[in-house]
Parts: sequence; structure tokens; C-alpha cells
Amino acid sequence: MSKTIKRYGYVLAVAAALLLPQVVSNTYYVTMFCLTLIYIIIAFGLNFITGMTGQMNLGTAGIFCLGAYTSALLTTKTSISPWIALIVVIGVGFLIGVGLGYPSFRLEGVYLSLTTIAFAEAVRQLANNMTDFTGGAQGVRNIPPFTVFGYEITSKIQNYYFILAFVILFGFISYRIMHSKWGRAFIAIRDNIDAVSTCGINTAHIKIIAFTLASVFGCVAGGLYAHYSSYINASTFTLNLSVTFVVMILIGGMGNLWGCILGAVIVSMLPEFLRFLGEYYQLTYSILILLCILFMPGGILSVVKKLKRKR
Repeated sequence: MSKTIKRYGYVLAVAAALLLPQVVSNTYYVTMFCLTLIYIIIAFGLNFITGMTGQMNLGTAGIFCLGAYTSALLTTKTSISPWIALIVVIGVGFLIGVGLGYPSFRLEGVYLSLTTIAFAEAVRQLANNMTDFTGGAQGVRNIPPFTVFGYEITSKIQNYYFILAFVILFGFISYRIMHSKWGRAFIAIRDNIDAVSTCGINTAHIKIIAFTLASVFGCVAGGLYAHYSSYINASTFTLNLSVTFVVMILIGGMGNLWGCILGAVIVSMLPEFLRFLGEYYQLTYSILILLCILFMPGGILSVVKKLKRKR
């Protein structure tokens, strides 16, 4: 019964997502919906390393940046197809995951967080200062859109459905991984890494897998963002953006697919609904997020689960 309800829930969520741009046709809101979908993909990936494995990653903005710049530079400087560039982006994500995974063998907690922050900041500074290659502060312009069956994905609504297809694909992949032996190993490392080691599980290998998944998801999201916006700039990929991604899974609920979706939607859309407060909207948003973390440390979905158990 529970599995049937979940399946119906997924079907209803997809149906609602398909109808959303038809109900809310305002161009600005469709733009926000597209960004939210991209952030959901990033949240799916970050959930593997932070939500399930328990390793704090504050370098997601750097991963996002590398994915965006790799795809943008390949398509603008070599004129290759965005689809081919996307394959290269996946390869870059794999390399980043392996590179970031190795420090996690010896570093934990705040030290691992500082390492990932340094990585993200180094990527941003390189993108900002390699003027001849990346355009520096001017960024990369005129990034071509994706083409599907000969049709360019140019309008906001076309981009929305195109990115939604990636969200559904990566959501399915995430679901399968979370309910596989890898997913169980991720959670076991988070809950009791010493017990996992005594069971003969290679914790180093599992951590690298988690980092690699997070990096591939983040890089693909970066590639989608570059071609959607057609312009990227290094000033976008700051530490604040990395923190925002972590807040998404904290608010929704770590280690949960629905938590990633809910957290990304709330953190992306809530500031827009608070715009009517004028100059106080940012303060109000920060207070609401703080209260949510203080009184719902397990995320919003943890409260829903407690209410269901009480019933």
C-alpha cells in the first residue's frame, strides 16, 4: 500500500510539473521554475554526499561552475554540439568527484568543509582571472541552445520542459541508487563508519562514489544552466551559492528524494514570494530559514513522518 501511494505521488508530481507553465504563464515565474529545476538536480547529487554519506560538501558552486564553463567554452570556441559538450561535462564531473573524494579519506567535519570551500573559490578565481580563455569578468556570451530533432530550445517554456526531462531522468537514477547497495552503504557510513569497516566494506571506495555522483549531477546542472541562460559569469558561483544548496537539503530533509525537491522549491521560490516586504524581504527570509533549521532539524519531511506515525 505504501509503495502504491508513493508511485501515485510521483505520477501526480510529474503531472503537476507538466501543467505548471500552462497555469502560470508569466515569463518571470517560468524563468524561476527553470532555475528551480536546475537546482533540484544539484540537490539530488548533493544528497548523496551530504545527506546520505554525511560528508559536508561546500564546494558545489565550484562543481556547478566547472560544468557551466566546460560546456559554454566547448560550444562557443569549438562550435561542437551541446550534446557532445554534455558528454565531456559528465567526464569532468567524474574527474572532480575522484579528486574531491580522496581528501575525504583523511579529512572530516570542518576540515573537509574548508577543503571543498577552497576548491570552489579556486575555481571561481581561475574563471574570473583567465581573461583570454574564460572572458574574465565579462563572462562567456552567446552560448548556443540545445537542439532536439533539429529544433532549437530557445523559449522559456521549451527550456522548462527540456530541463524537466533531465530532472525526471536524474530523479529516477537517484531513486534507484538510493535503494541499491550503494545507497545502503552511504547511509551506513553516515551512521556508523567504524561498523561499516568491520563488515569488510571499502569506505574509501564508497566515499569516492558518493563524491563522483554529486559532481556529475552538479556538472550536468551547470551545463544545462549555461545553455539555458546563454551567458555565464564567475560572480554567480560564490560560496553563498554553495551554502544555499546545502540549505536546500537541510530544509527539505536529508537523505530523501522528496526532501531534495521540496527544499529546492522552497529555497528558490520563497524569496520571490517575500518581495512585497521590500527591503526587509531578505531579513525575513533568513529568519524563516533559521527557525526552520532550529525547530525542524530533520527537515520538513521529518515533521510529516512524525505526524503520520502519531496518526
